[in-house]
Amino acid sequence: MRKLLSLLMLLGAACAQTAVLLAGDAGGRVHYVGGTLAPAPSQSHGNIDTTNAEVLIFHRKESNLEIPYQKINVLEYGQKVNRRFAEAILISPLMLLSKKRKHFLTVGYTDMEGHQQAMVFQMEKGDVRSILASLEARTGRRVEFQDEEARKAGKG
Repeated sequence: MRKLLSLLMLLGAACAQTAVLLAGDAGGRVHYVGGTLAPAPSQSHGNIDTTNAEVLIFHRKESNLEIPYQKINVLEYGQKVNRRFAEAILISPLMLLSKKRKHFLTVGYTDMEGHQQAMVFQMEKGDVRSILASLEARTGRRVEFQDEEARKAGKG
């Protein structure tokens, strides 16, 4: 009985630690789709981390990239909307009525040498609002929206 109680307490402590770690996670999964970064190959997968008060961190498998928030001078959000033609052909013509949206964030900043740089990320739908809100708060800059549909998705 004591062993079971000890095991339950240990499991509870581990769950509490995990909950704290997850609660502090402000950011989300992204795909680097392009920009001016030489060391970041196109289509790198990683995470954007906005929990640091001084720098935006792009965690990649290869390495991390840190950008001071004060150096960020462009935040732009947009969407690419496609009809689901392949699904309509393979599954049902009704699929033409639905749209597939991809969500993109452009971050422009000046590097250590004073040159303008840019990164374009594709984000998950569920991460859009939290990433945009965090970046606006950390940088003091407003996110520019490409169109009214992007504004609706980004602001809610």
